[in-house]
Amino acid sequence: MAAEIVNPRSDSDNSTGSASDEPFDPAFALHRGGKMAVQATVPIRDRDDLSLAYTPGVAKVCSAIAERPELVHDYTWKSQVVAVVTDGTAVLGLGDIGPEASLPVMEGKAILFKQFGGVDAVPIALATTDTDEIVDTVVRLAPSFGGVNLEDISAPRCFEIERKLQERLDIPVFHDDQHGTAVVTLAALRNAAKLTGRGLGDLRAVISGAGAAGVAIAKFLLEAGLGDVAVADRKGIVSRDREDLTPVKRELAELTNRAGLTGSLESALAGADVFIGVSGGTVPEPAIASMAPNAFVFAMANPNPEVHPDVAHKYASVVATGRSDYPNQINNVLAFPGIFAGALQVRASRITEGMKIAAANALADVVGDQLAADYVIPSPFDERVAPAVTAAVAAAARAEGVARR
Repeated sequence: MAAEIVNPRSDSDNSTGSASDEPFDPAFALHRGGKMAVQATVPIRDRDDLSLAYTPGVAKVCSAIAERPELVHDYTWKSQVVAVVTDGTAVLGLGDIGPEASLPVMEGKAILFKQFGGVDAVPIALATTDTDEIVDTVVRLAPSFGGVNLEDISAPRCFEIERKLQERLDIPVFHDDQHGTAVVTLAALRNAAKLTGRGLGDLRAVISGAGAAGVAIAKFLLEAGLGDVAVADRKGIVSRDREDLTPVKRELAELTNRAGLTGSLESALAGADVFIGVSGGTVPEPAIASMAPNAFVFAMANPNPEVHPDVAHKYASVVATGRSDYPNQINNVLAFPGIFAGALQVRASRITEGMKIAAANALADVVGDQLAADYVIPSPFDERVAPAVTAAVAAAARAEGVARR
C-alpha cells in the first residue's frame, strides 16, 4: 500500500467550516478531509486476486516471514515507509498546541516525503508528552516501519527521546528539526564559503537559539570542520562560566565557543563571519553591521526572520532565510526525503554523521557552476536534489558499515 497525495475535498467546497458568510480561505479549503489517503498497489478484481492478496495466499507469506523475519522487508511495505511522530509540543512557530492540532503539519510532512523522496510516510500524533511513554510507544510501533522521523517535539526532551530510540531500535531514527536543518545549513554555508574563496575552517559563526536546531547545527558544523561557533540563548552566550545551564547546554559549552566569548549575542557578532538565526528573536542592525567583511547572514525564523533581508544585504555578501519568497531558502525538504530514501534503499540500521555530511555535500554540489550570492542552495523543486542526496546517503551507509543490503 502507498500513501497517495490527493485532495479529497469537493471542488465546490469553499468553506472554512464556519458560517456560510465567512470569506473563502484556500488553506481551509485545501485541508478539508485531510491531505492524504491510502491506495492499494495491487488490484482486487476477482476471487483469484482476493485469494492472493488476502486469505489463503497471505498466510504463505506470513509463515515465511515468521521463519525468516528479514523477509518482512521484501514482502511488506516496511522497507519503504516512515513513521512521522510528534507529541505536538513544538509545532512550527505555534508552540505546544497538542497532538490533534499538530496533525495538519504531520500530514504535510508525510506528503513531502512522498512528493520529494518517493517515500511513504504515516503521521502519528501521540497523546502524551512523557519522554519514556513516547519512547516505549514508538518502540512498540516500530515493527511496522522502516524508519522514524521525529517532528515538532520540544527541547530538551527531543534530545533524550531521539537518543533512547536510537539505542533501542535497529532502524533509522531522525529528528528532522535538529538534523534536517543542520544538513541544509551546512550545504548553504559550504557554498557561501566557496563563493567567497574561503573554507569552513576560516569561519567563526554565531548562532541565535539554543533549542533543538541551534544545538544540532552547532555540533554538526564543528563536525564538518567549522573554525568556531558560539551559541546564544535568551541569557547570552552559552559559555563554561555560566551556572544556569541545562545538561544539554553544559555539553554544548564544552564543545563550542573556543574563543571563550561571554556576554550578549550582539557582542559576539562583532567580527563574526556567520550569523545563523533559529530563535525567532530580533537582531538589531548595528550588530549585523559589526560583522566581518563578506559576512553571511542566515536568518531562518519564520515568518519573520531575525534580520530582515533588506537590512542583511547592506552588510552581508550572502543572505539566506527560511522563507520561500526570498532567494536561498533553508528548507528541510531539501534533506529529509533523500536522507530517508537513501537509508531505506540500503536498509540502514541508523543514520550516521557521515551519512548526514554526505547529504550536505551532495546538496551543495547540485548548485554546481551556477553558484552565486543569490543561489547557494538549490530550490526544493529542483528534480536533481532528491536523487543526489539519496545516492550519497546510500553510498555513505555502505562505507560506514550500517547498510544491510
